[in-house]
Amino acid sequence: MNALRKTLFRVSQSLTRQHKQLAIWLLDVSLAPASFLLACMFTYNSPWPSEQLSRLGIVFAMLAVFGGFASVALGLMRIKLKSYQTFGTAGLFPYAALVGAGAFFFTTLPGLHFPVVGTLAFTMILFLASIGARVLLLQIYLAALRYNKVPVRVLIYGAGTTGLRLASALKAHETIRVVAFLDDDPHLHSQRMAGLRILSPDRIEDIVRNHEISRVILAIPSVSAPRQMRIGRQLQSLGLEVQVVPSFEQLAGTGTMADVLQSVPAGHFLNRDRLDVSLPDGSETYQGRSVMVSGAGGSVGSELCRQLVACAPRRLVLFEISEIALYTIERELRAMPCTRLTEMVPVLGSVTDARSVRQAILEHEVEVVLHAAAYKHVPLVEGNPISGLTNNVFGTRTLADACVEAGVKRFLLVSTDKAVRPTNVMGASKRMAELVIQDMAHRHTGTQFSIVRFGNVLGSSGSVIPLFREQIARGGPVTLTHEDVTRYFMTLSEAARLVLLAGSFSDASSIDRANVFVLDMGRPVRIRDLAQQLIEAAGYTLRDRNNPGGDIEIKVIGLRPGEKLHEELLIGDGLLKTPHPRILRASEEDTGGCEIAVVLQHLGRIAATGDAEAARRLALDVALGVPDVLPLAAIAVRSS
Repeated sequence: MNALRKTLFRVSQSLTRQHKQLAIWLLDVSLAPASFLLACMFTYNSPWPSEQLSRLGIVFAMLAVFGGFASVALGLMRIKLKSYQTFGTAGLFPYAALVGAGAFFFTTLPGLHFPVVGTLAFTMILFLASIGARVLLLQIYLAALRYNKVPVRVLIYGAGTTGLRLASALKAHETIRVVAFLDDDPHLHSQRMAGLRILSPDRIEDIVRNHEISRVILAIPSVSAPRQMRIGRQLQSLGLEVQVVPSFEQLAGTGTMADVLQSVPAGHFLNRDRLDVSLPDGSETYQGRSVMVSGAGGSVGSELCRQLVACAPRRLVLFEISEIALYTIERELRAMPCTRLTEMVPVLGSVTDARSVRQAILEHEVEVVLHAAAYKHVPLVEGNPISGLTNNVFGTRTLADACVEAGVKRFLLVSTDKAVRPTNVMGASKRMAELVIQDMAHRHTGTQFSIVRFGNVLGSSGSVIPLFREQIARGGPVTLTHEDVTRYFMTLSEAARLVLLAGSFSDASSIDRANVFVLDMGRPVRIRDLAQQLIEAAGYTLRDRNNPGGDIEIKVIGLRPGEKLHEELLIGDGLLKTPHPRILRASEEDTGGCEIAVVLQHLGRIAATGDAEAARRLALDVALGVPDVLPLAAIAVRSS
């Protein structure tokens, strides 16, 4: 058998397209007289009606010639054999009918009489013989092509119309063997479709083991994408390759989940009116000046740069530690038409590098600094406290010192609501950065220092909306740290506008104090409600106890280390008005300059030893205002 298959394989590989078409044509030429012979046997009820055959001998020849012409006219030799397993039979019916009409005409000639019922039988036999001969040729051809090829044994998940069509199409595949269907409908189990059994997915492990299955194809386009993804992950956990037959919408390019999600603007979830359109931009503060943005490639920093170029500064210094982030924002800004009047200066450096910072400020005559560079991801900073404190605290101190030395007019620190009574290292580091700026404002009145406190910025890297969108795109679950957790939210545009506007405010009565500006962001947003809105905005339903058949569930995983249930924007109770009614100025007490200097010395020594736990405790104690921490830090400094 193997020798025969090897021979067939070699013959099939040597045949050209013309040779294959000629073979099909010769098949049609021979099938017409052969079918007429069978019709004669049926009509005359004899295995060999010799008398009638000798009388009708000329009809055999005429049918062979006419069958050849009909095959050419209908282009049957150009139809691939593989198509006859699905929809190719339509071309054979006209062929059989045309040759049958020819037979009827020939048998009306003198001496060639043949019963009409025999002509009908001939037409039917010719049609069936044409189909059968082609299917047989196809099986022989496929057997030749499969020589020395390892078959891929496949299950089709979904015994509907899509699954049936897929199974029919795969029958002619060279290497794929469809073993059975899987379907969730118990009424279909143990039935057959297209010659294949329909089995329950509950038996998948036994089926895979007994039939050596290596791949499952999901043919359930009517099922929601999240559910398909859950099924796919369960199958992949068994070591199976999973493929998906797309729906018509996906094939047309209109059904991707990511597009649905991205079409919903982040501001839709604020539960309040957006403020960026009503906030002035404070452009007069930046117009014609040299402005530096630290962290220019980050989420907030890059949006600051985009809005700054509209203020027409003389020079915009992009200070960024990430090469790819700096390259990306510089390229984007240079493509904007409004940057023609602004000199764009990309500077690759870290805010903890005093030489690099000082050189950038002096060389480019910086007049305004917007400090947005920071490590902000709570779990990452919690796991790397010394790196977070070094960057967020000492980086701020280094940059502020350089600004004072160079005579920079304005310095604005971008802070966070996590700095208010922090429970994590990131929040503590930002609170200490605020204390550093407040200390600098006390001691140096030549530079006007300000602080802007944000809530969570929608759409920024690491924020919940990109995370939830990614989880929804994977089919869920959407992970929530606590059912009742809430956060204040603002858009990137609002955040950047708040920074620019706060940087333009001046208060002669508080020149020795760093003003803390906050945006009136309304009521905090419940994160569970936000997750549910995102699920529904994507066109899916929430899966919970009340709706077990829903698409995507919300899974509570517990608060992360250092995470708070509710964030705050103010340390004290006092709020003062600003020139804009939706921007408020906080009246907060700060520590003395001598005390914060002592704390920084102590923290620096702890960081040098690599004692992460001691650094964490000190930062949190200082940020929370623990009474004895400053005297203890002073004692530690004097004794070291």
